[in-house]
This record gives sequence, C-alpha cells and structure tokens, in this order.
Amino acid sequence: MNRFVISALSAAAALLAIATAAPSADAQQFFNGRQGDVVFVAPNGDILDYVPSGAAYARDRRGNRVLVDPYGNVIATEMRARGYYPRPPIRDAYNNDVYNGDDPYGDSRYSERGAVTGSIPRNAPIDRQPLDDQPYPQSDDYASIEPDQQTPDVMQPKPSQEPVITLKNKSKSEIVALQVFLDRAGVSPGAIDGHMGANVTKAIYAYQQMTGETLDPNNTDAILEQLRMSGGLPLVGYTITPADAAGPYVAEIPEDYAHKAALSSLGYTSTTEMLAERFHMDEGFLKEINPGVDFTVPGTIVKVVNPGEVKAGSVARIIADKGRKQVFAYDNAGNLIAAYPASIGSTDTPSPTGTVTVERVAFNPGYTYNPKINFQQGANDRILNIPPGPNGPVGTVWMALSKPTYGIHGTPEPSKIGRTQSHGCIRLTNWDATELAKMVKPGVTVEFVD
Repeated sequence: MNRFVISALSAAAALLAIATAAPSADAQQFFNGRQGDVVFVAPNGDILDYVPSGAAYARDRRGNRVLVDPYGNVIATEMRARGYYPRPPIRDAYNNDVYNGDDPYGDSRYSERGAVTGSIPRNAPIDRQPLDDQPYPQSDDYASIEPDQQTPDVMQPKPSQEPVITLKNKSKSEIVALQVFLDRAGVSPGAIDGHMGANVTKAIYAYQQMTGETLDPNNTDAILEQLRMSGGLPLVGYTITPADAAGPYVAEIPEDYAHKAALSSLGYTSTTEMLAERFHMDEGFLKEINPGVDFTVPGTIVKVVNPGEVKAGSVARIIADKGRKQVFAYDNAGNLIAAYPASIGSTDTPSPTGTVTVERVAFNPGYTYNPKINFQQGANDRILNIPPGPNGPVGTVWMALSKPTYGIHGTPEPSKIGRTQSHGCIRLTNWDATELAKMVKPGVTVEFVD
C-alpha cells in the first residue's frame, strides 16, 4: 500500500521591489540576528548575525521584509523570534482542539512563510545565449522536451466504459478516507481533497483491475478497517519542524523563462506547498483542515494525510492510456502494480502512437529551453538553462523516451493532472512520477493507447 496526491498551487508572479538600502556591513553590524522580537533567517535555517556588505532591504509579496544581495538573491528573511524558536503548541489539530484563527502575536504578515531565496529584481540582466553559438547540452540531468507550462485548461474526456460511481451522502472526511485507501493501494486518486471526481473514479476501477476485488466506495466502515490494517487513520497529527519553517523557499515563480533561468532554484514557495506535496494533499485542503494555523511556527501540530509507504517493485511495461488520462505500470508477470492519473497529449500536440522505451531517468532535472525544438515562450528566442526544482517545467523527475523530445515527468501544478492536456508528454504529479521512476529502468516499454 502506498502513495498520494497533492495540489501544489503554482506561485503567482510579482517580483521583489527593492526598497531602501540596508546599512553597510563594513562596520560589522552584529546584532545576533535579532532586532527586538525579530530575527533574520538565512535560507539554510541559520540565524544571521550581521548585515552583509551591499545588502538591501526588500519585501516579498506577503509583506515579509527580506535582505537581498546586489543580484537580487535573498540572503535572509525577517521572522518573529517567537515564531522561529520552538514554543509549546497552542492547539492540537489532531485532537480537534482547533485554533480560532486569531494571531496571539498580533501579526498576520508571517502566515504560510518561511525563509525565501532566489527572487530577482525586475531589471535584473538576463544572459541570453545565441542559438548558433551555444552548444546544445547533452547532460543526463536536463530535460529537453517542450514544457507543459502553457497547457490549455481543456478537457476532452473519453466516453466512460464503466458505470458511473455515485456516493451516497458521504461527508468530506469519508471521501478522504476513500482517497487515502486508494493511494495506499498503489492507485493514485489524484489530489487528496475530500472531493469525488474523475481521478477517484478511475482509481476505483484500477484497484479492481489490480486486485480482482470489487470496491464499494459507499462502505466506509470496511474502508476504515482496511486503513486500520494498512497504516492507521487517514489523517494524523504532524509537528512543524524548524527546518520546515526555515525552508529555503522561493519568493515567487516568474512566468517568463528568462527570469526562471536567472534563479538558482525553482523550489517550493511556501511551507504549505512543501507539506502538501510531501503528504500528497491539495494545498487548499491542507489549509482548510487547519484553519488559522501559522505553518511557519516550529512546534505547531497540524493535520495531514497519512499516505502510507511508497510503492516498490520492478516495472517492465507501462501503458499510457490517452483517452482515460491514466498510466498503468505492470511487472514482468503482467500484473498491474501501480496506476496514476496523467495528462497525456492534446489535439494540437498529440502524444506518440505505438510503443517506445525509457532511455534514461533523471531526478531533480534542470530544463533546457531551446526554441529551435520547443515552442517560443514569450520573447525568448535564445537557449535558456532553467534550474531544477519542484516548480520547474518538468517537476522533480524526467524519464526520457526513445522518441526524441518526449518523456514522462512531474509538474509544477499537480492539481491539474488528469484534468488538462499536455504538450505530448506524460505528465504526473511529482510524487507519482518519483515513485514510478524508482521502479523503472532504461529499456522499459511505454505503449501509447487511445
């Protein structure tokens, strides 16, 4: 049993605006990282004890004050000392002693924020390499497909071959239990959010294909009993750690690929985005079941999904069903061992037909934007090397296929998986793609079916 799904909402654009210059550090302005009730936290979690030379103050989109270097890289983020250092929890979300949402410290600017890194000023110079002068990188750590960033929000569902599944007056918590059960079984239900949708329906039928058993989604008692035997309750308590709160996080993810290329990482933008992905949850649902919680305070106990163990095994064959928007992974004996919702191709840029093979697997890949073989994004007409990270164009995993420019990969927008189209590749949530990649080796066949 294993797995899960999240929806990590991509960060909006709006770059840091440099404000007043910080005092020079030539005089070594040591303040032990604190000014009253404030500390400056470096991206690695350390408390900054001086203001570096040439640093400037700025504010991120939530109003947090940050220190940036002359290139726009964030050196440290201002946080409340009482928020950074652990304190006794003021509520226990697991036992439903829910905090009422009023900030006991009277400052809501710091909600959902930790240390940030990587934001760039609007006038930062962009290094655009000439197409004819720059060699095309052949690194195994880079993806080279056209990315799915501009995926149209259009659904073209294949007529269902199975009866429609109807739930009978089920609460959101009961639907969450069903989603967690499916996730642990190795059939991804999509974003765990307490809603019944196409991804959940597809997962139910995949479970029946995998086990030969008919699953009654309305039998909550039986589902809860299965959960009890396979890892426990669907929701558990989790304590925010200092590392969770500190990050580092990216201030925002710009839309322009040239601005993306100027960043050092395309990491998470907030504590909630990171936790949602870790626990296979929709980020909005994570916030919904933890009303009023400040996720940047170490020691805080929050409710999270309990997805169970990661699926393990050896995949010999993959079927990418374009009509169902679903990927099926089989072992050497032909047994279905995992199934994932997917975005596969579109009318304008269809996926391949027939059978190809996996050529290589790269974890945490960068992305090479090349308008000669990709589409032209914005005004970018030169090669750009975009850094890796979960918010990168191909997410956290790239499985290159034998058909050039096509692959199986992650996504910066997991909530859209199975609901939108891709530019021809197979797009999964980052955690599903990572799980599949660890069961795949070069030579595994991938069959595209309609």
